[in-house]
Amino acid sequence: MDETPGEPRFTDDEYAFLRHVRFGELPPAVRPEERVELTETDPGRGRPVEEPDRWDLRHGGAG
Repeated sequence: MDETPGEPRFTDDEYAFLRHVRFGELPPAVRPEERVELTETDPGRGRPVEEPDRWDLRHGGAG
C-alpha cells in the first residue's frame, strides 16, 4: 500500500484549495500578441571590454 498510517489523504479539489491558500491567485496568461522577442544587450559579466588581456592577468594566467 502507498499510504502511511496516520497521514491525511486529500482529494484533487482539496489539494487545489491548499495550493490557492499557499500561493494565491495565478496571474493572467500572457497572450501571444503581448509577447516580445528578447534581445540580450548585457556584455559578458566581469569581463573587461576595453582590454581583454587583463582578464588573464587578474586570474593568474600568463600575460
